[in-house]
Amino acid sequence: QVQLVESGGGLVQPGGSLTLSCAASRNIFGTSPMYWYRQAPGKQRELVATITSAGVTDYANSVKGRFTVNKNNAENTAYLQMRSLRPDDTAVYYCCASIAGRDYWGQGTQVTVSS
Repeated sequence: QVQLVESGGGLVQPGGSLTLSCAASRNIFGTSPMYWYRQAPGKQRELVATITSAGVTDYANSVKGRFTVNKNNAENTAYLQMRSLRPDDTAVYYCCASIAGRDYWGQGTQVTVSS
């Protein structure tokens, strides 16, 4: 079992930046891939970024060049750095870890991009 807790969401103006955090209850990021998803109102959940246990990253085309995913294995925390935010980035953001074939999700954090 593992618990994931996201934080760092909020209201930001277009063009602004935010960094989301995902804290795990135990050391998993050194051995398991983790994912950042988002879900906007009325839309399906979308995979935004991936980071493998080895630190290899991948991004959705919609955020490539603007978002950066990284992690600190010693602190059991992963991050999603977001810049040049746009109104269509508004969503609830979730982190997810895949462990032994099972996905563990955080509760989500709201990001609202609006002037």
